[in-house]
Amino acid sequence: MAEGKIIVLDGLDGCGKSTQFEALQQLLREHGKTVKPISFPMYDKPSATLVKMYLHGEFSDTPGGVNAYAASSFYAVDRYANYKLDWEKNYCAGEWILASRYTTSNAIHQMSKLPTEQWDDYLAWLEDYEYNKLGLPKPDLVLFLSMPLELSQQLLSKRYEGDAAKKDIHEADLQYLEQCDRAARYAGERLGWHRIECADGTSLRSITEIRDELFRQIQEELGC
Repeated sequence: MAEGKIIVLDGLDGCGKSTQFEALQQLLREHGKTVKPISFPMYDKPSATLVKMYLHGEFSDTPGGVNAYAASSFYAVDRYANYKLDWEKNYCAGEWILASRYTTSNAIHQMSKLPTEQWDDYLAWLEDYEYNKLGLPKPDLVLFLSMPLELSQQLLSKRYEGDAAKKDIHEADLQYLEQCDRAARYAGERLGWHRIECADGTSLRSITEIRDELFRQIQEELGC
């Protein structure tokens, strides 16, 4: 059986990822693709228990209190479990997998905890661990939504109706998010991600404009 394609949509919290995730599903189906949408972490599944404990601050009240390799493993195990239990059959049947976050998120959120001189070693470890050791399939295309932090924080504030206490330990730590943005730029350049700017200066681009640029990238890279 032919393997499918994996398109990953990633970005920092508050970048509009959920909106574009839904829009891309519809466009791909309109163009005749059988699409299996997946979104990580799978919070409603037992495999995400350690992820939820981590994000709720049960191990540490700051992201850096849990080292990059331990936290990466929490997320990787969630992906592995759901690949085996849910979407492996879809991928092997040739369907297109549209993922909101994937192994890419470890490169963004966990690599940022390390000194920059260790980033290359971490990326090599991550690819070997998730793709070789765990056997997860590599993405065919990674689309990274880039949003200035001040704008993403405004969107997060609206999501939580101004209640900062609802943010998880990632969302609540601005210094950490700034480092994540640097890590995302580095990983994207090293691994060939396509970066989509969601703002023009201090103004947000329209949902439709961003969606159309994302879809153009898919057409150019994968021939949809």
